[in-house]
Amino acid sequence: MTTELKVEANMKNAQHLKAYVQMHPDNKMAWYLLGKEYYKNGQYGKANYCYNQAGEVYEAFERSKVPADMLQQYEEGLLESARERQTARLRKRRVLLALMLLLLLLIPAAVAPGLQPDNAGIAAPVAAVSAVLPETAEERPVSPQEPASLDFTAVAADAAAGGGGLAAILKSAKTPSATALLGMKRSGKWLLWKKGLPLEATLAKSGEGRIVYQSYNPAACACQPPDSAELKQQGLSWQKQQEELAVLWSALRAYKNSKGAYPEAVQELVKPFPANVLGGITPLMKEAFAPLRAAARGEAPLLSASPQPSGGQDAGTPGQEQTGGGRPAAGPGEKLFFKEPLAIIVDKQNHRLAVTSGNVIVRNYAVGLGGDKTPEGEFAIKDKVVNPNGRDNGEFGSRGMQLSDSNYAIHGTNEPDSIGKDESLGCIRMSRKDVEELFAMVPIGTKVQISQGVLPEELVVPEERFPSDSPRNQTNPHKVYHWLN
Repeated sequence: MTTELKVEANMKNAQHLKAYVQMHPDNKMAWYLLGKEYYKNGQYGKANYCYNQAGEVYEAFERSKVPADMLQQYEEGLLESARERQTARLRKRRVLLALMLLLLLLIPAAVAPGLQPDNAGIAAPVAAVSAVLPETAEERPVSPQEPASLDFTAVAADAAAGGGGLAAILKSAKTPSATALLGMKRSGKWLLWKKGLPLEATLAKSGEGRIVYQSYNPAACACQPPDSAELKQQGLSWQKQQEELAVLWSALRAYKNSKGAYPEAVQELVKPFPANVLGGITPLMKEAFAPLRAAARGEAPLLSASPQPSGGQDAGTPGQEQTGGGRPAAGPGEKLFFKEPLAIIVDKQNHRLAVTSGNVIVRNYAVGLGGDKTPEGEFAIKDKVVNPNGRDNGEFGSRGMQLSDSNYAIHGTNEPDSIGKDESLGCIRMSRKDVEELFAMVPIGTKVQISQGVLPEELVVPEERFPSDSPRNQTNPHKVYHWLN
């Protein structure tokens, strides 16, 4: 076998084994074999990550003389299992595609929400599938004269492409007349929240309870989807809104944990140091404060928490009215996507710091660490200070966040080349833009977990950052910090 064919075979084996460990993350032998495949391909960083997941299996097999044919036999069994599963998935997709094409012959084509028909009310021949579902008493059909309302959500891209993860949306009594699904890339147990998530599909509900599923992924539907530029722009605005709502929601929860009660006004979150729970607030966060606070106190449904209602809309349906900034006006049906408070995870092995909500990675930054000098365990953000020790170009940079009652902190650095390396005395170093964005996003009280081998290497850092301008009253001229830089 030539070298090129061997490399290609190794890559295919790695893909199959990767799929297998995603389905069976507790199979340490599978992690070990995947690491060996990565090592053969020269992907040593990924190999080390897999070996770390394999734990004692790696230690046992590397230190003992296990016959190569025994390992090969076990690996072939795993590969065969993964191939069979992939074949079954492809077979199901072909059956689903055939059913979609059959339905297209039996029912009229539908127009995707937000798009106009090509000619005189005749929709373009795209892969739109409709199915009649029973209406519930709480569902409100949309009449032909009424403009369709539009909601957004994000799901795993593979789930959206395969039709999975849609059942809950379809069955929800509060399903709006149209829902756009954005796709998040999967990385192990994580879903990656990146700016400009691709539009995977839309779901539209007609007055007769007919659900129309429109795919916007050419690879998944084997079709030429309609133009989605307008929907993608709305999706970008929705993502921006959700990040701001997530920060405010986390700040409310953190304030309650610290003070025992929720703040009476949004200004209580941005007091001078050391009561600066947040670095700053945006106009949307000001508007959303009252309804989100009511939801946090159990006085209103969380799923309906949103800024000022749009006139003329039902309580369960978000409006399509556009604000001056081009984003959909937030109405009383605006859903809070990130229901879990934001948390910080630091991966010493991959030199990464992630901002997470549940199993979604909102940001994943490169950081500098101190190797064994950086402690592992659980901490919390205690102090947040602008320009530690009075300047923004010192050893701690322009922002510092102390970890519990310790001498460790997350801070900037005047040695940017140390990012990605183990050169600190134990603290977590970040680049200026990264630490200023993190400072703005996470409130005092945010949980911080430091461990190894838990985050993907792929960075999740947008070009357009979260608003990070902080008031000057968040400096601390009365203290000299002696963090273990």
